[in-house]
Parts: sequence; structure tokens; C-alpha cells
Amino acid sequence: MRREPAAAVRAAALLACACALAGCSRLTFVKPNPDRGSYTQVAPDYAVREDPREARRMVAARRAAAAAEALRAGDLALAKDLAAQALADDRAEAGAHTVLALVAEREGRTAEAGRHYADAVKHAPREGTALNNYGVWLCASGRPAEALPLFERALADPAYPTPAAALANAGNCALRAGQPERAARDLRRALAIDPAEPTALAGMARVAYDAGAYLQARAFAERRLAAAAPTAEVLQLASQIEQKLGDAAASARYVQRLRETFPLSQQAPRGGESPQ
Repeated sequence: MRREPAAAVRAAALLACACALAGCSRLTFVKPNPDRGSYTQVAPDYAVREDPREARRMVAARRAAAAAEALRAGDLALAKDLAAQALADDRAEAGAHTVLALVAEREGRTAEAGRHYADAVKHAPREGTALNNYGVWLCASGRPAEALPLFERALADPAYPTPAAALANAGNCALRAGQPERAARDLRRALAIDPAEPTALAGMARVAYDAGAYLQARAFAERRLAAAAPTAEVLQLASQIEQKLGDAAASARYVQRLRETFPLSQQAPRGGESPQ
């Protein structure tokens, strides 16, 4: 039976945690022992013992779950410590590898994050969250050709809770790989599942802009800005779209918003510069 490790501590680790707290465990049964002297046996009597390896796996799953909670609370040091403890109990605890990857990314240790994402996939090769996470890391690291198959594998996981996100990631990664047709296909599939998926909307705005369909690009950019907080890249793209449509005032408003929201961003034009 395949154990489903928790990546970013999804349901599997939480279920293992709940099971452990409730006192349940997996038992290894041995043969009945009839040599008990003079008694009347009305039903088989079994001696049982707990499998120590399974017990360690359950402890590791609990610690990985606690590490994820610490990460959500912003306590990186505690998250890192608990995840390390989980791996000391079970090196194959994918959720612990994912937590360590996320901590490493937040602390700017990108290469270390990649190693942990890869380990999570190694130990949970069919777990959608682990596959998606590693795919995102690969694509952001300039390796889109390696990333794209991982998104496909993530989507093959029937328990994966956010297929629209994986499709949006796949579409944007296909753009980086120079595959606009594949990008548009996956991004539209993502929007069919979730019409307000921010990453997919931003990707479709870029696809339309690159194709010279500026009115369509504007529509996607406006939907993206309505769906979630802006990023510097989205505001920059919106200003470029308005420039192409000949609306200098709208373009300038996006530039001003970009400067105010992301004053340190290299995306923000300075002085009298026009967006590219």
C-alpha cells in the first residue's frame, strides 16, 4: 500500500497525525499462542506488537505537520527544526522536505531549496503538490523543459487539490520554453476550472500581447488586476498594453502605480522613460 507523504503537509500527513493522536496504529500480527495452560478458549487469541518503522513514520508525519503550521505562522526557525526532526525519523517524509525547501527559498538559499524539492518528488513521485512545487522551482531556475513533464504528472494525481494552479504554472512555463500554443492551451484549461486564477490570467495577457492582440491583452490584464493583488510584472505589462493601444494616460497611471507599489522594482520606469 503506498503511503501518501504530505508535501507542504497536505491531507495525508494531517490524516496520519489525527490517526496517531486518536491512538490508532498499524499492528503486525503473529501466530496465535495456544500454550496457555488450562483454560477454555472461545475465540482466537493473538499477541500483537507495533511495527517500530511504521511508528517512526507516523512520528515523522506529525512533526512535518507541525513544521508546516510553524511555517504558516512565520516561525522559520521552528519550522526548520521540526522538519529536520521529521527527517531524522524518516528520510522519506516528503512533507518535511517541502517545508525545508520553502524555508530555504524564503532565506534566499535557492539551490538548497531545489535539492529538497527534488527529494520530495523522489519520495512521493505521484504526489501532485510535490511535483508542482519542483516544477515551479525548475522553471524559475531556467529549466522549463525539465519542469513541463512534472506539471503533467501533478495533474495525473486524482487527489491533487488545485489542478488550475498546476495548469497555470504549466502555461507560464511553456511561455518561458518558447511554446506559446501550448501555453495558451494550458492557460485556457486553467481558466475553465477557475476563471479568476491570477497566474493564468497574467499568462493569457502575455500571450495576447505577444500575439499583437492588444484589446484582448487589456481584457486579461484588467481581469488579473481585479482577481488579486498586483505584481510588478503585471503592472508593467498593463502599461505596455496601454502604450500599444495609444492610451498614454492609462499607461502613465499604471507606471505611477508601479512606482508607488514597488518603489524598488527594476520594472518601474524612471523620469520620462516609456515602458518597453
